[in-house]
Amino acid sequence: MEVCANSLSSALAAQEGGAVRVEFCDNLHEGGTTPSYAQLKLAKELLHILVYPIIRPRGGDFLYSDLEFRLMKEDIKMCKSLNCDGVVIGILKTDGSIDKERCAELIELARPMKVTFHRAFDMCNDLEKALEELIELGCERVLTSGGAISAIKGAETLKGLITQAAGRISIMPGAGVKTENIAELIRITGAKEFHASAKHPVKSKMEFRKPELSMGTAADEFSFDLTDTATVKKLIELANSNK
Repeated sequence: MEVCANSLSSALAAQEGGAVRVEFCDNLHEGGTTPSYAQLKLAKELLHILVYPIIRPRGGDFLYSDLEFRLMKEDIKMCKSLNCDGVVIGILKTDGSIDKERCAELIELARPMKVTFHRAFDMCNDLEKALEELIELGCERVLTSGGAISAIKGAETLKGLITQAAGRISIMPGAGVKTENIAELIRITGAKEFHASAKHPVKSKMEFRKPELSMGTAADEFSFDLTDTATVKKLIELANSNK
């Protein structure tokens, strides 16, 4: 079980719940962006499980400018300096194909860290072709919902991708993986590893509030999401019982 951790607190909760790895992100409401140096530094000090930061300079699409690509390279250097175990990347071209040249550059720069390709894969114009390209590039795994809005809706495609991969790369289902559907996902896909945020909302302890003001776009600025240790444990328990 890999947990998509949106903060150091979530990463620690994931570890306590038994996760083997965290995909460390900030701004999950935007699909995840690269966390700060401080969060990564403390994560490597406080966690004994694998830490894979996402290398993503902004939300939105996966077509990056030259400046954004420079930022990605600098973030990979930062992760390497902190002895992170791997990184999570994904760059596409305008036609929806994988930007093999830029991805190859990031993968080479990341060595000896491992590389996961994230759900930019699901936005590709040809999943089967993209999978072969990721294998050729040397990615360790691909996080995917099978090109669907959720892993359970893309389960049949995920099954086909796992068959196509034939052990050459790990196919890790993610997006909407919950205690209610992980058994069904295992039954349909035969996947060996899964990705979930296992998060729940935590209410703010602020007593004084100004409801007429807003600091951002969140519907409720007096709550935040945090990975729930009990949910991580339950996901792992269900996964183990349905092998």
